Amino acid sequence: MSSQKRTGSRGQRAVKGMVLATAAALVLTGCSEQVQRGWLPGSRETTSNTAELTDLWVNSWIAALAVGLLTWGLMLWCMVAYRRRKGETGYPRQLAYNIPLEIMYTIVPLVMVGVLFFYTDQVQRSVDEPNEDPDLVVDVRGKQWAWDFNYSYDGDERYFAGTQAHLTGEDGVRDTLPTLYLPVDQSVTFELNSRDVIHSFWIPAFLQKRDMIPGRTTEIHLTPQEEGSFDGKCAELCGEYHSEMLFNVEVVSEQEFRDYLQTLPEGHLGDEYDRNINLHDDVTATEGD
Repeated sequence: MSSQKRTGSRGQRAVKGMVLATAAALVLTGCSEQVQRGWLPGSRETTSNTAELTDLWVNSWIAALAVGLLTWGLMLWCMVAYRRRKGETGYPRQLAYNIPLEIMYTIVPLVMVGVLFFYTDQVQRSVDEPNEDPDLVVDVRGKQWAWDFNYSYDGDERYFAGTQAHLTGEDGVRDTLPTLYLPVDQSVTFELNSRDVIHSFWIPAFLQKRDMIPGRTTEIHLTPQEEGSFDGKCAELCGEYHSEMLFNVEVVSEQEFRDYLQTLPEGHLGDEYDRNINLHDDVTATEGD
């Protein structure tokens, strides 16, 4: 078999492999809840921030696709325009330098990165703008492998002690997961804290997540704008049962939220339950003895 035939055979196999891989990816992603919303990462109206985040996501993909098509087009053009013609022998004329072209190759990527950085920074500053007087403050405490939600609403402090499904390595049952309740059209500040190791608070439909670092409080500011049920999870590998560190989110009317608060005991599950503080106290007590 000639080398040309072998090369052609390898090329055909590569093309078939790419087609099969693309088809498999489309089939698998078709099962996810994200695809049920189309090719966008989430609804534009879920929270006060999702429209900005969606626009940044979509426009970034449009820019990346435009650059990709231009690059692929130039590559194909070079392959066709400068291919070896029949009857040609030897090497083509070699060019050592092209200063204007090299300057363009440097400036254009820098401009593209600068534009992307500008719009990303603009959106990030907007969604992270602190709300000095939110309607609701939720002190979220992540722990291996569950959640505590402390609500502060209209000066009323109450807590919900998050429980978790039995940690057996099996999939969590939705009815036994902690549920975070939020009032629709009310501004919310999440104060994120960890009781032990690094976790990450993530509600995929809200298009925002943030790390929860022991000894440090991070925040998310948003306003839920659509009633409904959503999924929440830990997005940082935090131990053996990380995959079971799930929670439900219910965005309800203001009255329903007030009624829910009345079912909770008063109080606050705070630092006294943090593992690192308890360990420190145990060490101190031992040294004192």
